Amino acid sequence: MNYTVPEPKIFACTQSEELAEKIAKHYGTDLGKVTFSTYSDGEFQPSFEESVRGARVFIIGSTFPNSDHLMQMLLMLDAAKRASARHITAVLPYFGWARQDRKDKPRVPIGAKLIAKMLEVAGATRIITMDLHADQIQGFFEKPVDHLFASTVFLPYLRKLNLDNLMIASPDMGGSKRAYAYSKFLECDVVICYKQRKKANVISHMELIGDVTGKNVVLVDDMVDTAGTLTKAAEVMMEKGALSVRAICTHPILSGQAYERIENSPLEELIVTDSIPLRQKSSKIKVVSCAHLFADVMQRVQNNTSISSKFLM
Repeated sequence: MNYTVPEPKIFACTQSEELAEKIAKHYGTDLGKVTFSTYSDGEFQPSFEESVRGARVFIIGSTFPNSDHLMQMLLMLDAAKRASARHITAVLPYFGWARQDRKDKPRVPIGAKLIAKMLEVAGATRIITMDLHADQIQGFFEKPVDHLFASTVFLPYLRKLNLDNLMIASPDMGGSKRAYAYSKFLECDVVICYKQRKKANVISHMELIGDVTGKNVVLVDDMVDTAGTLTKAAEVMMEKGALSVRAICTHPILSGQAYERIENSPLEELIVTDSIPLRQKSSKIKVVSCAHLFADVMQRVQNNTSISSKFLM
């Protein structure tokens, strides 16, 4: 008796509907039908409006705050599990709570590991995500994790700029590995920013390790939150003789006064992906879609083929 593997079904959490529609289009299918019922107190319940029995299900949703976005993903994973889906892949373009990846002081949680366990308990049999804040977060999962790199969409954009005297920069010591990976492919030098913080999101002091005189600098980071570090780094680099400063940040969290800081900064442009939808438009922010990257990897997962060619770092 021949058994035909059912075509996968792709569903979206509400916070990532726009990106999910692009992914489904690149994949060559339509988004599955899901509805949300909401109670007067804010509690909500997802419902798949089509059968997922025996199918491979992809559920797309970035888990940036508020916590309702994470809760949507968890409830949809549980619904798919209870509806007898064969494989359930949580597609998290942005894996939220990732900055809590270790105990850096007493009596604090390791939030990233807690989220990993919650996703698995809810029903995820595989995770696809992009540019985790820390690579070791993959080890918090007992299920397979496909950790994609946004460099596959950013590098072609950078090459098209044809910048002379290009230099890659990391806004902190922790991002030096990412910066060196970009510099390897672009065959250019690297400068590192050394910063000291008073508290979270507040920088007290910043120094440069390297010379940016006469260089077109591109700062590379995994996320931009308040944009304090990026704009401070851009100011310091321009003061040190840089010709121009751009920034590449995968996940545009952009909270607080981030938009205002970016507009008033010496940054030529901030290049981001659509892993998180922008709250407002900005003349300095350029969005490069990651939809084709996720669609391609999802097709390879469905067909059980290698995805190693998607790892440029």
